[in-house]
Amino acid sequence: MTSRIAAPLLARVVPDDIVVEEFRTDPDGIVLHPAEEALIARSVPARRREFTTGRHCAHRALERLGLPAPAILPDPKGSPHWPTGVVGSITHCAGYRAAAVAGTARVRSLGIDATPNDPLPEGVLEAIGLSAEQRRVQKYLAAHPSVRWDRVLFSAKESVYKTWYPLVRRSLGFEEADVDFRPDTEFRPGPDAAGEGSFTARILPPVRELGFPQELSGRYAVRDGLVLTAITLRS
Repeated sequence: MTSRIAAPLLARVVPDDIVVEEFRTDPDGIVLHPAEEALIARSVPARRREFTTGRHCAHRALERLGLPAPAILPDPKGSPHWPTGVVGSITHCAGYRAAAVAGTARVRSLGIDATPNDPLPEGVLEAIGLSAEQRRVQKYLAAHPSVRWDRVLFSAKESVYKTWYPLVRRSLGFEEADVDFRPDTEFRPGPDAAGEGSFTARILPPVRELGFPQELSGRYAVRDGLVLTAITLRS
């Protein structure tokens, strides 16, 4: 028996028309396409497991979208190459693997990320956060310490990059997007309300001049020891 989740956690951060698949453990007996298997032939077991289950999630999601599930191979930057007419995103971390897909008629780009709700290693917040972002993180940590806002920031920036790269095909530095959060406590009371909310990401000059939207909107959720973030950019 596998531990696939009946009510996906990812559904908390993506719209209803996004197809999601996720697992908390790695099922036995997954068969990858030969080209996918070749990518991890020499990888350590942990890497093989996360890659295999992540691709399995992607294959299942494509099938639920009514499409064949071909080999999903990375481009030179490691971004998954999806079939024509499809956008998608894959994420994996300790204890969680997921994929989300949608048709390009509805969605222009899609980025998801998951990470444990644990403090970032020392020095990482300073490396990935703008000064204003670091101040916001400290403010939110003081108000809602059960949420690791440094991790939420890191995850949100990963979702920004995954939304950005398939459209621009250019790297986006951590310092090139300014992310701010709006916990749901502003709209509804309760001690757990800060565990879900929205965020905005402003793309900063000069990269915002490349024709990409200057501001993105996303959702975050902190549940079951995980931080999940997602951005859905509509067509």
